[in-house]
Amino acid sequence: MTSLGGAASSGMVDWNLAVATATRLVRPGPEVSRDEARAVVSELRRHAKASEEHVRAYTRLGTEDAHDTPILVVDRAGWVKANVAGFRELLKPLLDKMQERRGSGPGPAMLGAVGGKVTGVELGMLLSFLSSRVLGQYETFAPASRDLPAAPNGGGRLLLVAPNIVHVERELDVDPHDFRLWVCLHEETHRTQFTAVPWLRDHLEGEIQSFLAETEVDPTTFLERVREAAQSLAGGRPEGEEDDGGRSLVELVQSPAQREILARLTAVMSLLEGHADYVMDGVGPAVVPSVGEIREKFQQRRQKGASRLDLALRKLLGLDAKLRQYRDGEKFVRAVVDEVGMDGFNRVWTSPNTLPTKAEIAKPADWVARVHNKTDGAHEAP
Repeated sequence: MTSLGGAASSGMVDWNLAVATATRLVRPGPEVSRDEARAVVSELRRHAKASEEHVRAYTRLGTEDAHDTPILVVDRAGWVKANVAGFRELLKPLLDKMQERRGSGPGPAMLGAVGGKVTGVELGMLLSFLSSRVLGQYETFAPASRDLPAAPNGGGRLLLVAPNIVHVERELDVDPHDFRLWVCLHEETHRTQFTAVPWLRDHLEGEIQSFLAETEVDPTTFLERVREAAQSLAGGRPEGEEDDGGRSLVELVQSPAQREILARLTAVMSLLEGHADYVMDGVGPAVVPSVGEIREKFQQRRQKGASRLDLALRKLLGLDAKLRQYRDGEKFVRAVVDEVGMDGFNRVWTSPNTLPTKAEIAKPADWVARVHNKTDGAHEAP
């Protein structure tokens, strides 16, 4: 196991233990021969490279820096390692703040060490659950490591989770070559968004750090939220405990400022996910012959009934909100492009001020009226 640094096992979360736990618990992927595995990895790399030109032409966004972004085809354990590194990077200010509140001295230090290990195990359990569900990911905040390099310019990296892609293509019974390209088109769109819009990464990181800086949650409450998720994996709440409505881990919002930031983040994520869905389906007919069948079956898979445990975890981890982001964001993008064309839509990337609000995601005409009235003739899309 690759170490996550000298401080990885100190503080509120034992990050190395989280990786070890997730790696031990992760479910095996579909059965493939060694030759089949090599062929899948090779094809995903080819499709990821080919997707650059397809997405660039369709979105009319420049991607000159995309060629510096690593394309990594990983297994489930590799996805876990990458995400633990990203979580550690993003959550460091919040966890440092919580550590200070806990205090110093031998007593708090011993409690901290024990609590960090417990939280590491429970975080590992959550990651093992998620690791079998992600097809691909553009890691925006990706610290480099020995196994997982980041972009030379400090940008992100593109991850494709090979066993999950193979599992879903078999489950849907679709053409595997078409499905792999279709997935790559979605993830390449995310890479294009961040490489073609230089301010986007810093803006998103700034919003996340502002949200975390406003968090006034004590360590016990934070750990309880992680344990709630872990208990769901074990079969639900303790006997006699009332259902609190299935709050997600992100719903630790306490202040009006946090609610405002979360609304902006929700709007941005809806835009990014919806844009990627719109592009993958827009490019699809030209390069993915069976795109209609793939989309229909994939939508059925997203919407089909899940087990009680799966539904509880989706709610707790905020995955149900992510599904809404795909749907609402895609409707926004489609409505705007239909109204003002792709170049008109691309004004969304001009500055943070031209990003849609949460209300505008639901009412695209309001965004068109606001942005085109204010910026008409003043800026060109990047």
